[in-house]
Amino acid sequence: MVWKRGGLVAEARAEGQGRVALLHLDATQPVVLEGPAAAIWDLIDGQRTQQDLLAELEATFEDQSGQMQAQVESFLAGLEAQSLIEAASGESR
Repeated sequence: MVWKRGGLVAEARAEGQGRVALLHLDATQPVVLEGPAAAIWDLIDGQRTQQDLLAELEATFEDQSGQMQAQVESFLAGLEAQSLIEAASGESR
């Protein structure tokens, strides 16, 4: 699966702090991402596959619990449910 950022998403970034606030224009509450969550957001570009994202995260963060893949899948599903990301054209779930 290749993910891209939703077209109706506003973003505000705290430079150098690893934090980003996202707001879907139809939502009433922003979503604030920090640390690994913000790193995942930065990797979502409509080009990388979900496996590419996972490989880059594994190179950056330790997966001591062996749960990184499941956590990344759950996180991406949450972003999709909030319409913050969507499948890149031609992709389907």
